[in-house]
Amino acid sequence: MYIDFYYVVLVVPALLLSLWAQFKVNAVFAKYSRIQSSRGITGAETARLLMKANDIADVPIEPVAGSLTDHYDPGRRVLRLSRPVYDQASIAAVGVAAHETGHAIQHARRYGPLGLRSTLVPVANIGSSFGPWLAIAGLVLSFPVLFNAGIILFAGAVLFYLVTLPVEINASSRAMAILRQNQVLGPEEMKGVKKVLSAAAMTYVASALTAAMNLLRLILLSRKRR
Repeated sequence: MYIDFYYVVLVVPALLLSLWAQFKVNAVFAKYSRIQSSRGITGAETARLLMKANDIADVPIEPVAGSLTDHYDPGRRVLRLSRPVYDQASIAAVGVAAHETGHAIQHARRYGPLGLRSTLVPVANIGSSFGPWLAIAGLVLSFPVLFNAGIILFAGAVLFYLVTLPVEINASSRAMAILRQNQVLGPEEMKGVKKVLSAAAMTYVASALTAAMNLLRLILLSRKRR
């Protein structure tokens, strides 16, 4: 019976971290979704307030289906907030809305890593979908050109995940700063926001680590075959 040693040692721990991070962010978001902000301000109102404070008037805010589906679309310059954030006045809603507004502010200020991440989106989509399969096919067929093509494609996807880390961390830092500057929440409430954003950041760390470990596994398998 064949056991992929590299998968067990490298990838499985990263996958377990990803599962734990996803559980953590869901649990923390649920907890602080039940605690209303003292000002009674919703996620959508938070986003409007913070964009106005940063002289951004051309980014519409739209509700989107699902939970934790919040995102800023730099291509269309639209901020989309899930219903549990858009309509609600919880600490979690304020924190998530502020984080996504941080991306809109990054875009307005021409934050370099955000532009790089947007450029890498097509590369990441293709690389994550086809890169590993091409690399495995190259290994099985002993076809180095095919393997190298797969590795290059997948490396592009890994680069996307790595670039995403500073983008998300910076957006959270901006969120915390502008919430304090505009006195949207009190000191105790800000501690809850920090926990929500820290839990969300861990999901990005876990995703980047999983992608990197998968890439390392493929490279090590190739060297082992040689």
